[in-house]
Amino acid sequence: MRIAVAGSIATDHLMAYPGRFAEQMIADSLDRVSLSFLADTLEVRRGGVAANIALGLGRLGLSPLLVGAAGVDFAEYERRLQADGVDTSAVHVSETLHTARFVCTTDSEQNQIATFYAGAMAEARHISLTAVSEQCGGLGLVLVGADDPAAMVRHTEAARRLGLPFAADPSQQLARLGRDEVRTVVDGAAYLFTNAYEAALLKEHAGWTEAQVLERVGTWITTHGADGVDIARRGEPRLHVPAVHTDDVVEPTGAGDAFRAGFLAGTSWGWTQERAAQLGCGVATLVLESVGTQEYELTAAGLLARIVRAYGPAAADAMRTALAGVRGPLEPVA
Repeated sequence: MRIAVAGSIATDHLMAYPGRFAEQMIADSLDRVSLSFLADTLEVRRGGVAANIALGLGRLGLSPLLVGAAGVDFAEYERRLQADGVDTSAVHVSETLHTARFVCTTDSEQNQIATFYAGAMAEARHISLTAVSEQCGGLGLVLVGADDPAAMVRHTEAARRLGLPFAADPSQQLARLGRDEVRTVVDGAAYLFTNAYEAALLKEHAGWTEAQVLERVGTWITTHGADGVDIARRGEPRLHVPAVHTDDVVEPTGAGDAFRAGFLAGTSWGWTQERAAQLGCGVATLVLESVGTQEYELTAAGLLARIVRAYGPAAADAMRTALAGVRGPLEPVA
């Protein structure tokens, strides 16, 4: 199954604040906020939700198609993505603007405050998913991730016209999308991805209850960080998948994107949603242990060892053959 991943391509500026954001906030004055945090570190890394997910899929052995807009500074980034198996032929490169910027500060409790500058991403609305599908000989699934809002709506509507299954992943753009836009990008999705906060925001912005959302999507996957993942389908019991535990959390940015890559890879291989979510949790943990959304090292042996510890040998055995395409040696797991 050929997966197209549409969404942002960005450069991440990641800072760490040693205190707690909450200590600087006054409950009665949140409508007049003026805050400044002195960060200890700054890391500049390549990111963007679509690029992160596509890279994860590529490292897992798939050949994802990246659909998005990048800037005049994209050449080196493009070479790195291609080296990890990502097809960048559908990326629109601006002639004047720089690649989007994500600026994020994380406190000591892994809370985050972030700002996103669109830059070249604003030109993503000019990409035709219909033309992209024709050029690559057809698609099996399109993930519509956080992007220029007009592009998100356009890609979703194109997927419907083409009869393509699509995954809705509005994430950070929920704050920007109006009610009609939220409903457009969600309604009819085969998969809906949110974290717990985004789930509440989506219901508020769409004006739908949880039951009404489930009437309109195939599967709703909600991540809860260290508390794992919930998978919901209309008329079926909610499925909970525990997270893969780690004591070495360094920086959480990009863990959700890594989860999506693992889940979509497992889905493309015909796995159950529970098994696909287990793989997603395993890949997400690798990102938690590194600074930057794409700096993690992925090997089959290391990933399977984590799966054994979290879910048992049977889960790892069920994944072993498919993970033979992961970059790195497939070594025995004790």
